[in-house]
Amino acid sequence: MNGWSSVSSSNVLRRARGNFRNGITVMGALSLVMALVLAGCGPQGMSTTTEGTLGGGVLGGGTGAIVGAAVGHPLAGAAIGGALGAGTGYVVGSSLQSQEVSSQQQQGQIQNQQQQIESQRRQIQQLQQEQQTE
Repeated sequence: MNGWSSVSSSNVLRRARGNFRNGITVMGALSLVMALVLAGCGPQGMSTTTEGTLGGGVLGGGTGAIVGAAVGHPLAGAAIGGALGAGTGYVVGSSLQSQEVSSQQQQGQIQNQQQQIESQRRQIQQLQQEQQTE
C-alpha cells in the first residue's frame, strides 16, 4: 500500500508542478501582452499619471496572480497585486508628470530669455551703427 500511495502522491505533485508552471507561463504572457498594449496606447492623450496607474495595475495584477497561484489563491493575489501596483504606478506617474510640467515651464523660460537676448543684441548693434555714423 505504501508503495502505491507514494507513487500516486509523486504523480499528483508532478502534475501540480506542471499546472503551476503552465499557469505562471500563461500569466506572464498575459502580463506582457497587456503591458505592450498599454505602452501602445500611451502617446494618444493619456497623462503620465494615468499611464503609470494602468501600467502598475497590470504589472502588479500579473505578479500578484503568479504569487497567488503559488499559494493557491491566484485571484486574490491578482486583486491585491493589481491594487498595490496601481497605487504605486499612480505615485510614480504623478511624480513623473510633475517633473515633465516643471521641465516644460523651464524650457519656456529659457526660450523667452533667448528671445530677449537676441532683441538686446539687435538693439546694441543698432546703437553701435548709430555711433559710427555720427
